[in-house]
Amino acid sequence: MMLQRQKPSISVVDNAQKETKNKRKLPKLEDFLEKRDYTGAVTLLEFTRQAGKESDEIGLWIAYSLFHSGEYERAMKEYQAILKKKNNQPDVMCNLACCYFMLGMYKEAQQALSNIKKTDLSNRLAFHLSHKFNDESNLMSHHSQLQDVIEDQLSLASIHYLRSHFQEAIDIYKRILLDNREYYALNVYVALCYYKLDYFDVSQEVLSVYLQHYPDSAIAINLKACNHFKLYNGKAAEADLKSLQEITSPSFTYAKDIIKHNMVVFKNGEGALQVLPALLDALPEARLNLVIYYLKQDDITEAYNLVKDVEPTSPNEYILKGVVNAILGQHQSSREHLKVAQQYFQLVGGSASECDTIHGRQCMASCFFLLKQFEDVLIYFNSIKSYFYNDDSFNFNYAQAKAAVGNYKEAEEIMLLIQNEKMKNDYVYISWLARIYVMNRKARLAWELYLKMETSSESFSLLQLIANDCYKTGQFYYAAKSFDVLERLDPNPEYWEGKRGACVGIFQMIIAGREPRETLRDVLQLLRNTSNPQVEYILRTMKKWAKENRILVN
Repeated sequence: MMLQRQKPSISVVDNAQKETKNKRKLPKLEDFLEKRDYTGAVTLLEFTRQAGKESDEIGLWIAYSLFHSGEYERAMKEYQAILKKKNNQPDVMCNLACCYFMLGMYKEAQQALSNIKKTDLSNRLAFHLSHKFNDESNLMSHHSQLQDVIEDQLSLASIHYLRSHFQEAIDIYKRILLDNREYYALNVYVALCYYKLDYFDVSQEVLSVYLQHYPDSAIAINLKACNHFKLYNGKAAEADLKSLQEITSPSFTYAKDIIKHNMVVFKNGEGALQVLPALLDALPEARLNLVIYYLKQDDITEAYNLVKDVEPTSPNEYILKGVVNAILGQHQSSREHLKVAQQYFQLVGGSASECDTIHGRQCMASCFFLLKQFEDVLIYFNSIKSYFYNDDSFNFNYAQAKAAVGNYKEAEEIMLLIQNEKMKNDYVYISWLARIYVMNRKARLAWELYLKMETSSESFSLLQLIANDCYKTGQFYYAAKSFDVLERLDPNPEYWEGKRGACVGIFQMIIAGREPRETLRDVLQLLRNTSNPQVEYILRTMKKWAKENRILVN
C-alpha cells in the first residue's frame, strides 16, 4: 500500500525558515525526504509549526513522515486532528485507515473505509483487510479490481508473500524491475522471498544490488545478517547487526525492535527472557522464538502455554505447534497430542508451497516418524541429509529411523556423529546406541555404556535391553552378565531363567570352539552368584567337562 500523498507547497516550510531571527539557512523538507530521514522531516515540520505557521498542510506532511518512520500511532493522531477540523476529506480518511491497519486495528480500518468512496488505495487496503479477516470471497472480489499498475501489483505481490506463494511474488517483482530498474527497493523484496524459499545464497546476491545504493538500510542489513546466520553461523550474523548499530541512520530507529529480536536469535537465545516478552504483540516471530527458547530449556509447559491458543497461519507456526505437541505427547504418553502433531506436520509437508522445501520434507519425515512408518521417513531424510551433516538433532532422528528398519551399521555411523553432550547423556540416546551396538555384534560397547551410568531406574531398563537383545543375537556372555546383575538387583525368577539360558549358551559355544575356553571361569562365577538349587547340577556338568578337557577352573 502507499499513502494518498497530499501536495502541499514546500514553500510553506521555506517561508517559515526565512522568518527565523538568525536567518540561518536550514535544511529543506525535500532534503530530508530524499534521504529517507523522516525523523528529521518531522523535527523540521514541528519546528515550523511551533513558529506559528500551523496549517493542515504541515499536519499532513507530519503525518506522512511519521507513517513512513513507523510511528503509526502518532500519524493516526495527526490525521484524526485534521479530520476534526474538516471531516469531508476522503484522502485523509483513507490514510487514517492505513494507520489503523498498520496498528492492527483492522475493524477500525474497515469502518473508516466504509465512509469513503472507492479509490485505488482504498481497494488495495480492503484487499489486505480481506486477507487479515480470512475472507476469501472479498479477497477475490478486490483482487479482480486490481489494475496493471505498479501500486496494485505490489499489493498483489505482498499478498502472495503473506500466503507463502513466494515464487508468484518473485515473478511480479521481477516483471516490475524489468521496466523500472531504478526501483532498487524491489531487490529487497525479491531477496526476502528467496530467503523464505531457503535460497540464502541467491537472496544474498540479489540483496547486494540494493546495498550498493543504500548501504545504511536497516532492513537490508538485517536481511543480510539473517542470510549469514543461515549460511554460516550466529557470529557472522552478529557482526552484521553490530555494524548496523554503529550507523546513525534514521532507518535504524524504525527497525530497532527487529534488530533486538534477531540479536537474541543469533546469540542462541541469550537474553531471550529480557527481550522477547516485550515484543510478543509487535513481532509474531518473537512468540515463536520464545517458544523455541523454552523448548531448549526443557520447559515444555511454558512452551505449550505460549503456543496453545495460537491459530497457525504460516508454515513456521504450524511446524512449531507440531513440535510442541509432539514433545508433550511423548512426555505425557498422550495419543491426542501426538495425533495433533502428526496432522500439523502433514499439513505443512503436503502443502503445494512447502512440499519441495527442506522444512516441508522434514515435516513429512516427522509425520511418518510419529506413524512409525520408517521406510517412508528415510525417503524424506535421505533427500535432505546433505543439509544436516552436522545437525545433532537431525542425525539422532536419522539414526533411529535407520535402526528401526534394521540398517544398524549406518545407524551406528550416524549416531557417533552426534557431539551434543546433553543429548549423549540422555537415556533415549544411550538406549538406542546400546541396541545398535548389540545388533552390530559389539555387545562389549553396549555393556560399557551401562557401566558408565549411575544406578537408577534408567540403568535398570538399559540392563534389561542389553540382556534381552544379547540373548536374541546369541551374544550369551554379555547376556549372562546383564541377567546376573538384574537377578542380584531383583530376585525375579525370570532373570535366573535368562541367566541360566545364557550360561548354557556360552557353554555350548565353548564346546563348539566358538568362545575361548577361559571364558568358562567367568561363567562359573556368574552361576555361583545364584542361590537357585538348579545351579548345582549345571556347575557339576561344566566342571566335569572342564576336567575331562584339562581346563583349569576354580
